[in-house]
Amino acid sequence: MHQTHNTLSENIRTQSIELLNKHLAAAIDLHAQMKQAHWNVRGPGFMAIHELFDKVAGDVESYSDLIAERAAALGGTANGTVQVAAERSFLIPYPLDIADERQHVFAVSEALAGFGESVREAIGQATAFGDADTADLFTEISRGIDQQLWFVESHAAPR
Repeated sequence: MHQTHNTLSENIRTQSIELLNKHLAAAIDLHAQMKQAHWNVRGPGFMAIHELFDKVAGDVESYSDLIAERAAALGGTANGTVQVAAERSFLIPYPLDIADERQHVFAVSEALAGFGESVREAIGQATAFGDADTADLFTEISRGIDQQLWFVESHAAPR
């Protein structure tokens, strides 16, 4: 832990840094999954979905930055390498053998939903150990992920 004048206790900061790094690994993985979909989607709605996946990837990349900077601000180290992300991400691996836009919409939706669920849990965890600012950060990310999920799922045919 790096020295800081942050007034949160070291115990709270340690717990927050651990929670942030867990989600940093998943956010880096999620970003890569969104780029995988962006690069490989095919179908009649290609351009709209291709551009949507790129926007989602950009938003997720900004969430990674917010998460990493919060960990650093608390006196921690942001563990944001691809190797760490591959080792620690809790997301389901993205299927590499798909091209159809419907399959990508489903896979992207599943990845966003899984990440969003964990972020909502992180809000409660950060609140429980006394870090309202980290909880607020996760709340901001949760709102963004839910919006992106809505945008992506809007490309699925209604049942």
